[in-house]
Parts: sequence; C-alpha cells; structure tokens
Amino acid sequence: MQEINQNVQTLMVQGTTSDAGKSTLATALCRYYYRKGIKVVPFKPQNMALNSAVTVDGGEIGRAQAVQAVACRLEPHTDMNPVLLKPNSDKTAQVIIHGKASENLSAKEYHQFKKQAMQAVLQSHKRLTEQYQMVVVEGAGSPAEINLREGDIANMGFAETVDCPVILIADIDKGGVFAHIVGTLELLSATEQQRIVGFVINRFRGDMALLQPGIDWLEQRTGKPVLAVLPYLHDFYLDAEDSVALNKYQQTPKAGFNIVIPHFPRISNHTDFDALLLHPDINVQFEKGPENYLAADLIILAGSKSVRDDLQWLKNSGWVDFINKHLRYGGKVLGVCGGFQMLGDCIHDPKGIEGKPGSSAGLGLLEMQTCLQSEKCLQNVSGYLTFENIEIKGYEIHAGITQGEALKNPMMMLAGKPEGAISKDNQVIGTYLHGLFDSAKAADSLLGWAGYKKQQAIDLDNLREAGINLISDTLEENFDFTKLEQQLNIFYSS
Repeated sequence: MQEINQNVQTLMVQGTTSDAGKSTLATALCRYYYRKGIKVVPFKPQNMALNSAVTVDGGEIGRAQAVQAVACRLEPHTDMNPVLLKPNSDKTAQVIIHGKASENLSAKEYHQFKKQAMQAVLQSHKRLTEQYQMVVVEGAGSPAEINLREGDIANMGFAETVDCPVILIADIDKGGVFAHIVGTLELLSATEQQRIVGFVINRFRGDMALLQPGIDWLEQRTGKPVLAVLPYLHDFYLDAEDSVALNKYQQTPKAGFNIVIPHFPRISNHTDFDALLLHPDINVQFEKGPENYLAADLIILAGSKSVRDDLQWLKNSGWVDFINKHLRYGGKVLGVCGGFQMLGDCIHDPKGIEGKPGSSAGLGLLEMQTCLQSEKCLQNVSGYLTFENIEIKGYEIHAGITQGEALKNPMMMLAGKPEGAISKDNQVIGTYLHGLFDSAKAADSLLGWAGYKKQQAIDLDNLREAGINLISDTLEENFDFTKLEQQLNIFYSS
C-alpha cells in the first residue's frame, strides 16, 4: 500500500456503468466540502475524453476535473487528472501524462504501459495529499470490467493501492439499478467489496414509498447502506467530458437562427458550443451529412483529434459542396482549432502526429497552411475581437503551426499578438481559441458577425456556477452525511 497522510481523507466515487453520475456526484461533493470549510481537491487517475481544459501549469486535463476544480474554487492543475487518453482512432489514443502528450498507443500497448502510468497517478495523488485536507476521486467507467482488471489504475486498482473508501453510484433511470449494484459487487474481490462504504441511487423520479422495499432488500443483502437517493434534475448545466451523443444534442426546431456543425468522427471540445445550444433563439444541429439540413445561417467546423482524417470524412460526406453553396448564397463559416486548419490550403503531418504521415489539401477558403508539430500549444489567453473591439477569453490546445497571407487579417488580438484570420470577403473566419462563445458579449459579437443581431447570449460561467450550486444543494438535502461519516470511521478503524 502507498503510505497515506493520515490527516487527509481520500474518498472515491465509482459507478456501476458509464454515465451513472460519477462526475456529477464528485462535483457536488467537492462543492459540499468546500462549503464546509474543508480544503478539498478533485482527482481522476485516468480519463478518456476528447473534451479537455488547459491548466494553470500549462497542461491539459479532462473537462470534468476542470469543472470540479471550479466547484472547489481552484484553478485546474494537471495533478487533478494525471493520465488523459484522447482517442485518435477506434484502436489508438494519444496518452497525456501530467498534462503533456507522451505517445500514441494501441489498447494493447497501453495495457503494457499501465505500470508507468500508475507511477504518474501516485505521484500526483501524493502531491495533492500534501496540499489538501480532502481528495475527492472520480473513477472511470465501471470497476467490474473483467477484461480491464489487470493493472487497473482507474478504479479499484487505484483504490486498493492508496487504501481509500469508495461510494458506488448507479443510475435508476436506465432500469435494473439493483442488478447493477449487486452484479458489480459480485464481480469484485473480497477486499474491493469491503472498501465500498455505501451506495447512491441516481436520477430517481417517482414515489419513494415504492422504492423503499428495494432499498431495504439491498441493504439487507449487501450489509451496506444506501447513502442517498438523488432525484432526476432537469435543466441544469455542467460541461460534458465526453464526445457528442447525437440524440442528446438534437434540439426541437424553433424559429430563429440556424447553426449547422458537421459531426466529425473525432470531434473534440464540443463544449465550445454549449452556450449556443442553450441560447433561446438559436437552432444548433450536429449533423453527419448535409442532406439532413437544407438551410443554415452559419456553418461551424469544430475541433478534431484527427484533423486530416476528419477533413477527408468532410469531403467524402458531401459537406464541401454544401459549404461552397452556402458561401455563394452569402452564408458565413467559422472554423475552430482543427476546423480552422481545414479552412486553409493544406495540412501537413510529416511526423505522423495524428495518423499516417502525409499532407492533405484543405478547403482553400483561407490562404494559409498548417504543419502539425509534436509539441502542443497549451495556454489560457484573453484579448479582443478585431472587428468590434469586444473582450474575449478562452484557451488553446493544438499541435499545429499555421502560416500564410490570411493571418495578416487577424480575427482577434490575444495577449498582444494577432490570432486567427478573416477572409477578404468577411464570410469566413477561423481561430485556435476554444471557449469563444462562453462570454455573452463575445458571443453576441460573433453571432452579430454571422447575421444574428439580438443581444441575448448565455453567460456560461454563471450558468455553470448555478448548476454546481443546484447539484450541491440537492446533495445536502438527500445525502445522509452522518451515515457516511459512520461508515468512514468504520473503514479507517478496521
């Protein structure tokens, strides 16, 4: 076992399935303990996500841990998520250790790499325990994945190594909640079962009197308490950490401004558009093909983890003709990060950073070309839009260096330097900046450029804070913290 600082409690949240509510519960716990005056910090040993955030120490971590840092009133730091996996394809992923890209590995290669990854995890955990009173840990997926148990660093492998207690959360809205909980327990070893201090049933809607017999049975069967039954919460906002699920992001069409976003196979940082999805008068559609959407006021090309592959997909799917026709009729196009690179004349990847080495012709809408490099640009930046002198802030995560005539007409000034590009006809703009719609004034300005003139953009920072407070308030109302403390005392005394 790793030597534990006895003044620090490490509490881990694991789930019976993916999307059981681990991130939300960990975020709520972070804010709860912060409110109690405890110096608390979030932690996720290993994360797999294409949505990431730039940290104060110049690295990148999963977006969920950045939100949890906000819940703790902390700046995101790479120690909060020491191992981040960003899929390049169905079989390989970029491995990011302590915020920096290490190498691209297949699943088999990463399995062999886990011992090295675990050392990075333990180093980060140790540093956090030396600075904070409480570490709230989020697991990944399910601890009962038999094929992933050997060398596990994300769930029980980590919990066993640092000897921490675990809360197991299950989603009742999916159905089969008691089978999920009991089945997960049955697939754990005896020592792993012992470190589970209680259960949380998530997303309940109905009559508690009808659920109570099931709770009584579960507690009698397992000898472990149900610490909370959390209600299904509607209409609250927290940043998503995973790639877009199309059914989640489809909106009921409404009269208003139409934005179409081609849904790349490797789309990344789609949280750039959360403020647009929440806008009261804007239709946002993530689409696989242009045949599904006949009209658009603005087309946005999003970020991509494999830019050349997604560019080829764009061409194969018929999007190029749709974009060109859209521009002929006076429409506007915005490219963000990888989408910005696609707008140029050419993308070069001589070292095979994102796939096979080679070059790809871009869309030719901006006079520039990009060369992918091993070293990523990772920074939080602020400045102003050049076409309206409106303040803007966000972050950059990209591996390319872009050069060309188009950059002489920049879209914005960031930290005193020109950034991005505006086409000569003012119909196409592009930038490396993520989060450009998060500020209401900047969003209104960008939407105004695209033809939408009303001033009613969403302030995402305020909305996120309201969401964190809502889930924390709900936790306080429904979670038996007295029972949790009793279980923790039993755990640490045994």
